Amino acid sequence: QAQLVESGGGLVQTGASLRLSCVASLHTFSIYGVGWFRQAPGKEREFVAAISGNSLTTLYTASVKGRFTISRDNAKNTVYLQMNSLKPEDTAVYYCAVGSNYPTMAINQYTYWGQGTQVTVSS
Repeated sequence: QAQLVESGGGLVQTGASLRLSCVASLHTFSIYGVGWFRQAPGKEREFVAAISGNSLTTLYTASVKGRFTISRDNAKNTVYLQMNSLKPEDTAVYYCAVGSNYPTMAINQYTYWGQGTQVTVSS
């Protein structure tokens, strides 16, 4: 059983930056792809970014490409999501997830989820 804990969310203005962190209590963390998802009020949870275990492969949804960067430090069992040039439409609860051996946009491929961290971007 894995536990994931996200942190780093907050209330910022348009154009600001935030860095989210996801710490995983998972013995074989380095073999797993990790994904970030987000869910805005009244909307379905959607894919944001994912990274392979060796960091060689990253995936992004189109709306965040060029603004968000996913990275990981396997020595710390941590994955990061650097978010720059934030927009009001980025407002959501952000979740990290583990469960697939490769990075994927498919939400049903992820087994373990964190509790989420709120990101609010004011205009």
